[in-house]
Parts: sequence; structure tokens; C-alpha cells
Amino acid sequence: MPTLEHLPAAAAPERTLEILKRDGALILRDVAGPEALAALRAELMPYVDATRPGRDPFSGFATTRTGALVARSPAIRDLVTHKAVLALCDGLLLPSCERYQLHLTQAIRIMPGQPAQAIHRDRWAWGRHLAGLEPQLNTIWALTDFTRENGATCVIPGSVTWDDNRKATPAEMTYAEMPAGSVLVYTGGVFHGGGSNTSDADRIGLNITYGLGWLRQEENQYLSCPPEIARTLDSALQDLMGYALGSFAMGYYSPPGAPGEGPELVPPVYALGRRAEGSQMGTLDQLAAAARA
Repeated sequence: MPTLEHLPAAAAPERTLEILKRDGALILRDVAGPEALAALRAELMPYVDATRPGRDPFSGFATTRTGALVARSPAIRDLVTHKAVLALCDGLLLPSCERYQLHLTQAIRIMPGQPAQAIHRDRWAWGRHLAGLEPQLNTIWALTDFTRENGATCVIPGSVTWDDNRKATPAEMTYAEMPAGSVLVYTGGVFHGGGSNTSDADRIGLNITYGLGWLRQEENQYLSCPPEIARTLDSALQDLMGYALGSFAMGYYSPPGAPGEGPELVPPVYALGRRAEGSQMGTLDQLAAAARA
């Protein structure tokens, strides 16, 4: 059985990125401490407990998936903007975009009796149209210990170069076993799937993922965290959620007021009360980058 590399959160980003590109996945150990985990559980578990299980085999009939985490949990915002994760986003995603964005936030609870999920690639959320391009970086933060018995994620290290139709054998699979507070980091191209829970306890993880700024998000952040909530957040988090132009002329809008009532062609931050300087469609640097591309 292959293994996943386990690194401290303070590991050099260059080394971490090298492993991530090679294997498609790795584990950062003990990133969130006991106090942070307690705060996350206190804020999120009422929503998790109220969430109904999935309605199909892929979602899991004994699995719950709870979203809108940025709006619902102030404690999760530090995880979304964690510098070790964003450093990996910089290295993996910025070569293909001017800005990356938050793609998904979801608390996933795998309950006892849940069978293993089908092995898949997360990039298939956009179909199979992005061959040769890595569109996303994913994390699963362990709120509970992850073990083989309670449904630790099954990962196929090195499968980032595989054809979409290749099937993994049991000998090529491993499991992301890690203590609570650790983080599984994996790319959109690595084959993986939720494990089966044969234990008598829940396995709970926070799936926080990031994607290229010019692609549509899996979780619509503007509806999950609408302007009346987003305007209370730090500006860097607002931008990361997508309240910023993805590149030059990518994401502007016109406030639909009466004739002459408001401006035309404003960036998304206008909806949050932030007034951007310069071009209505983005910066000149973004325009130059688009021209070079």
C-alpha cells in the first residue's frame, strides 16, 4: 500500500508544493489546536445535526453535507485564509489565473454504516473539459480523528497523471488517517473518495476548496454568503470569496436602479460598499495579463 506524506504546517511551501504536484495529496499535521476545534464544533454542529443525509449513493445515504460555512461560522474564516494553504494555492493555481477564489465550503459527516464513496476526481465538477490544467486545490480539515475504520478519505497517490478512465486497484489505494486538527490537502486531479465507516462514531471533516478565478464556483458564495453578511468580513476574505474581479472584465455588474440613479459597470466589491479606484473593469495590470495570455 502506498503512503501519504505527513508534514508540519510550518514546512517550507516549496517542498510541500513539490510533493503535492507529484502525489496529488499530502497531510499537514496538527494545524488547528484544541481551542480552534472546540469553537468550530460549537458553531457548526447545530447546523450539521439539522442536516438531512444525502439522497443518492455518491452523496451518501448515511452522510450529511452542510454548506454556507463562511456565513455560519466565524471560526472557519481563519481556516479559509490559513497562510500555509494559501501558499499552496499561490503555487498551484496562480500560474493559470490572475486570481483564485473560494470554490466550496462544506462540513461532511460520514456516519456509521456509510459505504465507501465511488472513486472520482473533484475536477469533474466542470465535466472533463479541462484536461492538462489543474483547476483547484482542496482541503479536508479533520474535526474528529480520521481512521480507516471511521471513513478516512481513500486516496490514490500519483494518480494526477492518469487517464480519466483508469480504475485504481486496491494495491494503489491508501487512506488519509490523521488526528483531529490535521488537514488533507489534495488537487482536483487526484483520484480519491470518502471511506466506509465501519465504526460506531461519526467522522467529521471540513471540505474547503479553492478554484481558478475564471471558473464558476461549485458552491455559489454570493448566495451562501450574500452582501449583507459579506460586507462584515475582512476585505481579503471578501475578495477570496469572489467579491472581486476574477481578471480584467471578469465579474463586473451594473446595479439595476432607475435611469441615472447609479453607476454602470462596477466591480463586485461595490455591492459591499467598497469603492474601487481606476478602471471599472479591472486594473491595467489585469488587462496586460489578459493580453499576454
